[in-house]
Amino acid sequence: MSEEANPVASMPAVEQAAILLLTLGEADAAEVLKHMGPKEVQRVGAAMSKLSNIEQEQVHTVMGNFMEQVRNLTGLGVGADNYIRNMLVTALGEDKAHGLIDRILLGGNTTGLDTLKWMEPRSVADIIRNEHPQIQAIVIAYLDPDQAAEIMGYFSDSVRLDIMMRVSSLDTVQPSALQELNDILEKQFSGNAGSQTTTMGGFKCAAEIVNNLDSGIASELLESIKEMDEDTGNQIQDLMFVFDNLRDVDDRGIQALLREVSSELLIVALKGADNDLQEKIFANMSSRAAELLRDDLEAKGPVKVSEVEGAQKEILIIARRMADAGEISLGGGGEQML
Repeated sequence: MSEEANPVASMPAVEQAAILLLTLGEADAAEVLKHMGPKEVQRVGAAMSKLSNIEQEQVHTVMGNFMEQVRNLTGLGVGADNYIRNMLVTALGEDKAHGLIDRILLGGNTTGLDTLKWMEPRSVADIIRNEHPQIQAIVIAYLDPDQAAEIMGYFSDSVRLDIMMRVSSLDTVQPSALQELNDILEKQFSGNAGSQTTTMGGFKCAAEIVNNLDSGIASELLESIKEMDEDTGNQIQDLMFVFDNLRDVDDRGIQALLREVSSELLIVALKGADNDLQEKIFANMSSRAAELLRDDLEAKGPVKVSEVEGAQKEILIIARRMADAGEISLGGGGEQML
């Protein structure tokens, strides 16, 4: 977090990826993006839209870093949650952005369910609003937790409760059910000729979705689940990972996480953290960086609860993505909701 002689050294990986893609040109960038999921593309697009006044030396350094990494790594990964179309239009202009989106979508073998990942949550909610609750649950379980949580926000309390109970009880889904869903979406489901079931849903899926809901909705929903089925509610709660649980991450994991989080985002998130967690963060920074962060926290002044929760959720998304990639190990769940 401290100021570096080399500004690229402290630049988040996603910003470096954005610089690299912008140097490749539209066609080559599209080829790269076709191999990423919607959330990865969304985050890169958001980073591209924020880039300005990039010096030639920075470009050379980013490309050098990339060449060094590919000598040792077989894949790259990023994650986040703004909408690709708006972000790429902002970054590249409407004509180029639409061309890039077409290459990504048409170049891949996108199924009906995968197409939903590229849509705004409100649109997905409207599509499934009048469908059978089990169909709604399959869609919610299939999508990324943060997008699923946004979609759930457009439903009533009773519908959210019904969907979440069904998501929790899901284990495998028969091809016929997926085929029915794709028929509803008027899409052909690619690769459905086999008879193998598809694994989705379950307590972990439900916990990740609840984690991404607004704090008030999440608390109320979890309480309702417990009232309906206490064991289900407890199992979901046990699997949840909230911001305060970062204190259970080891020092190496915290250091790796901090390299992916911007100072501005961290400052806002820590405004709502207790002293123990703040001290853990400070202890995993250089003394100079910790001193600067303390000063910035004091100078920041009051911050809206919604802004703090939003910043904490962004950091949790990064932490979960890194955990899924095996880069860090998350601690156990907790009882406190964001």
